[in-house]
Amino acid sequence: MKFFRKAKDGGPESTVTGYWLAEIKWLFSIVLLRFDDGTRDSFHSHAFDSLNWVLKGCVREELLSATAISASDSHNEYTPSILPVLTRRETFHRVRSFGTTWVLSIRGPWRGTWREWSPKSQQYVTLTHGRKEVRA
Repeated sequence: MKFFRKAKDGGPESTVTGYWLAEIKWLFSIVLLRFDDGTRDSFHSHAFDSLNWVLKGCVREELLSATAISASDSHNEYTPSILPVLTRRETFHRVRSFGTTWVLSIRGPWRGTWREWSPKSQQYVTLTHGRKEVRA
């Protein structure tokens, strides 16, 4: 559990800092996210579904092609809105910020694993809590 804690969100290469109001993984999380300019290379799914409100700035969600192991030209751009952005667990994406972007995220219960895909290594990896790699 995390309460009123600041930490990287998405691992050491992440450009995102999280300010957790509350994180109870089996129940829910509420986190204010600061996306710094740019993105990390890896695409990822999530261990949770989430509702996200862009409060300030602009992000582009770049989607991984479902039919090929390559980055797709498919993307969505998000700017401040009262309407939330729904991110499903199975959404395979990376998020690119243009400058600094602030997002309020309400996350649902965590599942045990999620996946990442690296364009550099051309490999998938399955991760669990603490970003530990799960071996098949």
